[in-house]
Amino acid sequence: MTFFDSEIVRSEMAEISELQEEVYSNVMKFGYMSKDDQIYHVEILERLIDKQKILYARLSLSDDPGAKQMKDDIRKSATMMGLPENMDMNLIFGQMTQMIEVMKVNLT
Repeated sequence: MTFFDSEIVRSEMAEISELQEEVYSNVMKFGYMSKDDQIYHVEILERLIDKQKILYARLSLSDDPGAKQMKDDIRKSATMMGLPENMDMNLIFGQMTQMIEVMKVNLT
């Protein structure tokens, strides 16, 4: 059984994809949203980051070649977005979580 054969992994990846679509579809509208809609958007973003962090941890613990490739692809994507090659992704997730907390405080 490969990493991606796991029902849990497939389910989590599907949910990540759905959350990403929702976040991306509303990100440009954020400034025009009601306060309640902004709070909801930030909660969705928080769920997405939490799920991505868990998936990345699973990828890091797996010996499956496909999982290793996906982890490498994530790191390459992060580098293409301007992050240093040797950046600890857990640090990135932590910084994203801190940013979400600041957004939540500013919205309440």
